[in-house]
Amino acid sequence: MNIFGIGLPEMALIMMVALLVFGPKKLPEIGRSLGKAIKGFQDASKEFEDEFKKEAARIEKTVTEPIKATLETPEPKALKPDSDNQDSSQEETADATTEETA
Repeated sequence: MNIFGIGLPEMALIMMVALLVFGPKKLPEIGRSLGKAIKGFQDASKEFEDEFKKEAARIEKTVTEPIKATLETPEPKALKPDSDNQDSSQEETADATTEETA
């Protein structure tokens, strides 16, 4: 068993020193709070990793997905002639041409 480069004999020595320093009553509380801190760190690390992977997948999808180009149909810019508008515009044109010739 090799954790962080510390073998079993070194781990036992550290536990003995901790038992002498903190005493048998405080040692379980310290271990419990240390375990909770490590668990919280692991959860936060896992959440960060999941978010990172999800964002990387979204960016990769955006980059590799072909762009779908669609053309919009242009709206006609001229007005459709109505019967009322057509009569009045013909009269205006006729008036303008008579004035120019006169």
